[in-house]
Amino acid sequence: MNGGGCVSGPERLRRTAAVLFAACAAMAPLAAPAADSGSEVAIKSMRFDPPVLRIKAGTEVIWVNREKRTNHSVLFEQENELESDRLFPGETWRRTFERPGSYPYRCGPHPDMRGLIEVIE
Repeated sequence: MNGGGCVSGPERLRRTAAVLFAACAAMAPLAAPAADSGSEVAIKSMRFDPPVLRIKAGTEVIWVNREKRTNHSVLFEQENELESDRLFPGETWRRTFERPGSYPYRCGPHPDMRGLIEVIE
């Protein structure tokens, strides 16, 4: 330090860096996305992306048809044939998964398109 209470250039830089680091570290928990805020499955190129989605219980999943011309649906055969309406390009369908487990699904009109939702506690 210089006389008169002035801080030299390198020392000022170190102190500023320390203050900025502390501020960023304090804000990090606020900036992190919530685990249960929702997840998206894109429908594109005749597939579900991602094909397997792992989420926490209570999470809402949103399927979005990103195709240009083709319609699709989301069909859960093992759950009494629960199926979305046909999703035309740009349309969405949502479902919240409350209980842990594996939820396989497929596209109603395109049975080769398959996906899986894995719900953890």
